[in-house]
Amino acid sequence: MATVGNNLSVYDKTTIPNSKDFKFGIVVSEWNDEITEGLFQGAFDALKDCGAINDNIVRWNVPGAFELIYGAKKMTQAYDMLDAIIVIGTVIQGETKHFDFVCEGVTQGIKDLNIQQDIPVIFCVLTDNNIEQSRARSGGEHGNKGTEAAIAAIKMAQLRKDAKF
Repeated sequence: MATVGNNLSVYDKTTIPNSKDFKFGIVVSEWNDEITEGLFQGAFDALKDCGAINDNIVRWNVPGAFELIYGAKKMTQAYDMLDAIIVIGTVIQGETKHFDFVCEGVTQGIKDLNIQQDIPVIFCVLTDNNIEQSRARSGGEHGNKGTEAAIAAIKMAQLRKDAKF
């Protein structure tokens, strides 16, 4: 979703399934924690606003964005009763190609988990050109991408539940 002119924290609660019976995992990168903590708070608050219970939200921290993949994979194995997992991180453009490699690797890794596992893994990794863009999307002028990820997690948890046969 493009963020130009959009506040990511706005959602219509009447269109979101009640999440009181769902269990969520959240894997948070410690790198750029000013940003990732804001994203986590947005996700946590939206889950709670839509009915999630504290005891049904599990948080794990990992050192950086690249480690989100392993953290999410291990979380699917440790908590087979989770309905959705949100991975939260940020990668900010620097002067080297490191940005490109990390962004590509994390994106592909999370995509692979969604293909290989039965628990939806929601991608909440900011890939911004500078810290100001990240701040704007983690509780700033564009709202909070974490909120958007939580709403996606709830909808995917409902889809997973409805698609069981």
